[in-house]
Amino acid sequence: MPGDVYQAWEAVATRLRELLNPDTYDRWIAGIVPLSLDNSVFRLGVSNDMFCEWLSNHYQDVIGNALQKVTGQTMKVSFVGGHEPRKHPARGTTAAATATAAAGADTPANAKLEHHTDKDDTAEIGRFNHRFSFDSFVVGEHNKFTHAACSAAAKMPGKAYNPLFVYGGTGLGKTHLLHAIGQDVLGRRRRAKVEYLTSEEFANRFIDALSTHSLPKFRQYFRTVDLLLIDDVQFFKGKVQLQEEFFHTFNALYNAHKQIVLVSDRPPHELDGVEKRLVSRFEWGLATEIQIPDYETRLAILRRKQEDQTVKVNPEVLSLIAARVKSNIRSLEGALVRVVAHASVSGVAVTPELAEKILAPCFAEDMASSSISIERIQKFVAEYYDVRLADMTSNRRPANIALPRQIAMFLCRRLTDLSTPVIGGAFNRNHATILHAVATVQAKMEKNGDFRNAVTSIERKLKA
Repeated sequence: MPGDVYQAWEAVATRLRELLNPDTYDRWIAGIVPLSLDNSVFRLGVSNDMFCEWLSNHYQDVIGNALQKVTGQTMKVSFVGGHEPRKHPARGTTAAATATAAAGADTPANAKLEHHTDKDDTAEIGRFNHRFSFDSFVVGEHNKFTHAACSAAAKMPGKAYNPLFVYGGTGLGKTHLLHAIGQDVLGRRRRAKVEYLTSEEFANRFIDALSTHSLPKFRQYFRTVDLLLIDDVQFFKGKVQLQEEFFHTFNALYNAHKQIVLVSDRPPHELDGVEKRLVSRFEWGLATEIQIPDYETRLAILRRKQEDQTVKVNPEVLSLIAARVKSNIRSLEGALVRVVAHASVSGVAVTPELAEKILAPCFAEDMASSSISIERIQKFVAEYYDVRLADMTSNRRPANIALPRQIAMFLCRRLTDLSTPVIGGAFNRNHATILHAVATVQAKMEKNGDFRNAVTSIERKLKA
């Protein structure tokens, strides 16, 4: 089966996960097998004819729209029975298995998704996406510390960085690392009790336990795992009873020296609506950020993705994509899939000029999401520290002005692709002053946690 078909389906599946609730995705989408992509028809394999009929009637348009968004092409989606799910679905129970169980029911809603407790080795590892491993994770300056911390937590669970809290923007590889940790631990200890789920899934399990009067069983299970991996913990916001339950689960695991790894789109101290005692525990271990990759890393990611594809893209096109798509890895991979899909369907080699046309919507969207100007940074920092905007470019040097000015210079260097002479000109300074400001802020961030939190908070709000 061509690698680009898998690649296209991975991108579509990612979009569908964002559109559908977890139970719906696991029940009907997770077990789909990508078969072929040709003549503007995307053929998808499912286990039986009942499954084909249900997907055609209820999800064909949803999948088609996601495919169009990813590839930029309008394609027909066709379902073919007789294809069992892959051995490595993205998560949880396979859709095909659930569909088969639901065949005698009136509607899919009557088919209850059972919690997996089987300790079969293959089933345990199959709960993770086999593509999301440490080996397939491209390491660069923006993520090497986080990668090293996750690797250490996997090698020495409960001993190195516990809890480990990974945060960063959308599509930068946080979920990839969660899957990598889970698979690495199971690769070393086949009988380890590993649980990976999103905060929403944890909430659903908790609600189910309450409604079925099985809370003791729920607690017994989650408070005795060897490794707990929770994605999107920012969604604990406002759920008081759930936070209470997770607080005690966290304490039980931590006191038993079991590894806890949490992922969020923001650092612990910015988790609005989460109790302080829980935030405090999130900070007991190590909180580490994944940042936006630089050009070299983006190009390395694209080259790595090319290894899995039968359709190879012109190196100049890869360079173009790496240079123009800067916001996150997911957008980067989506742009590559779009180019590969166009080449597969049209049979025409994609030149840089053609890639410009194909990817125009991607480039425009990425530019809109990552357009941070020097003026915007200066204004934001000035307002944050309650100084005049004119002080950003003045010669005044009181500490309450000099430090915010240096922070603004640091963020300009970090959040824009502009050279130090250009940044210096915007501050009425030379490039050496900008380099000195960057070094000063970096050193202060390493020594002072409160200062580091303030700077990262400003950066995050600028990116929002």
